[in-house]
Amino acid sequence: MLTVKNVSFAYNTIPVLKNINFTIEKGKHVALIGASGCGKSTLLKIIYGLLDTNQGTLFWDDQEILGPAYNLVPGQENMKFLSQGFELQAYRTVSENIGQYLSNFEPELKIGRVNELLEIVEMLPFADAKVENLSGGQKQRVALAKALAKRPELLLLDEPFGNIDNFRRSSLRRNLFTYLKRNKITSITATHDKTDILSFAEETIVIHNGEVISKGNTKSIYNNPENYYIASLFGEVNQLQINAFLPDFNNDQTILLYPHELQIVENSDIKVRVKKSYFNGNHYLIEAIFNNKIIFIEHPYAIENSKEVAIHVSEKTLTSRIKNI
Repeated sequence: MLTVKNVSFAYNTIPVLKNINFTIEKGKHVALIGASGCGKSTLLKIIYGLLDTNQGTLFWDDQEILGPAYNLVPGQENMKFLSQGFELQAYRTVSENIGQYLSNFEPELKIGRVNELLEIVEMLPFADAKVENLSGGQKQRVALAKALAKRPELLLLDEPFGNIDNFRRSSLRRNLFTYLKRNKITSITATHDKTDILSFAEETIVIHNGEVISKGNTKSIYNNPENYYIASLFGEVNQLQINAFLPDFNNDQTILLYPHELQIVENSDIKVRVKKSYFNGNHYLIEAIFNNKIIFIEHPYAIENSKEVAIHVSEKTLTSRIKNI
């Protein structure tokens, strides 16, 4: 188990993390989300032992995680950290980079291990290519394979799919998290991409201004976001007054609704005026004006600009949101 207790950190006098507390059980896949600059990358570096905390303690099982002030070579042996810098040797081949820290005493086992990892990151055809000749996305995949080479107990990933082409990103995610699950490797992924979160992270930790403001089951956090900030990390979100949908609800409290939770219908007392339709592949994102406020609605078709349409929210969705108030 990873235990992070009362951890705070500042660069010079600028606080970055404030009193961070959480635990992660072995084998869990956890997403670390928050706005840019909230402290996600810094927290991963502290967990790996690249930075010294100003206060607080970290443990992997019974072993305390200490930073460069205590270790001549920073970093934990049983962990791997995939940063956005890749840290590859440009003039060596892909296979040489991946197998850099694997034993040479059993060459056949080493070759087999390297090829297994090349298949996971879909880089087998580039085994003998020099890293300097690869694209940014290819380098990122090689760095991922290198991080997995010695089967770490904990894998720390900082925006691991950011440079990878969309058409390859989905299969790489599936390959990676299937491998991690099969080998019972714990992972923490700092990301801004909701696809990394919703499909693969069992738990999610939300950071805002250097503080953990929510931690729990990923699906629960998505379905019942505690505030606008959390909901907005998953994409567009509408913040609307409850009494617009439930006139008998006599207050000005608001609820959060994702675009797919608003439906355009033929008959409803709630009317909006369409401003623009954005093609999103299997649906359109309708930008509309409601009570002098911009809202977003998912719809199968584009709608003529300036047209007035009726909208509806299901009773189930309203009930779910009201419970959180």
